[in-house]
Amino acid sequence: MVLTENLREKPYPSIICYPKASETELQNRLAELKTHAIKAVEFAGKTSAFNVPVLGKGFVGVVVIAHLNGQKAALKIRRVDADRLGLQHEAEMLAKANSVGVGPKFMSVSTNFLLMQFIDGDLLPCWLETHKEKAHVRGVLSEVVEQCWRLDAVGLDHGELSKAPKHIIVNNEQKPFIVDFETASINRKPSNVTSVCQFLFTSGYGVSRVVAETLGERNSAEIIRALRIYKSQKTRENLDRVLQACLS
Repeated sequence: MVLTENLREKPYPSIICYPKASETELQNRLAELKTHAIKAVEFAGKTSAFNVPVLGKGFVGVVVIAHLNGQKAALKIRRVDADRLGLQHEAEMLAKANSVGVGPKFMSVSTNFLLMQFIDGDLLPCWLETHKEKAHVRGVLSEVVEQCWRLDAVGLDHGELSKAPKHIIVNNEQKPFIVDFETASINRKPSNVTSVCQFLFTSGYGVSRVVAETLGERNSAEIIRALRIYKSQKTRENLDRVLQACLS
């Protein structure tokens, strides 16, 4: 854990200004960081950036743990080479998801930093490898699909759920969270339920394979038929048909 005032010390500037720091950019970002009332940054996680452990790293940002008056939060840091000028759009999409009880809680945003609830848990593929009780797995996967239905209902398309190994975290209380709304949109036709069901139940490899090993083989034709009906009319009744086909 590094106090905010000590983030000038190497190798931390290369994370705050990933992948390459300049003195001007570092100075601007450290000033910006103070506006979020962050006292310290904790470098921990299963991913690394320049041999420094972090929670996550992607095309847009690096995620670390921030400390605010004894509270942990997830801090997304915009890469200096990101293909977008700020993190405000992602913050807006996350807040929209929060309005229907989906995603980590949005806390604050500025051009280069997005602060949100820290989810202490495992990515879904890792969680599935260590949890083999059928009822338990059904409960978590059912909740994932339910959350996707709520996103569909408010017209928010996550955009990455057909390939979601890094977009669903199950916390230590066994509650799933859909994360990373950087490519989400309210201008596309939402397909969250269909995308996540294909990822979880019909692809035939990866997570779908692990789910089948725990729950038994799924009837892909039946699932696809239920999804087609749901896609034409996103009602509760049609969602229940999807859940029945996927998890019965």
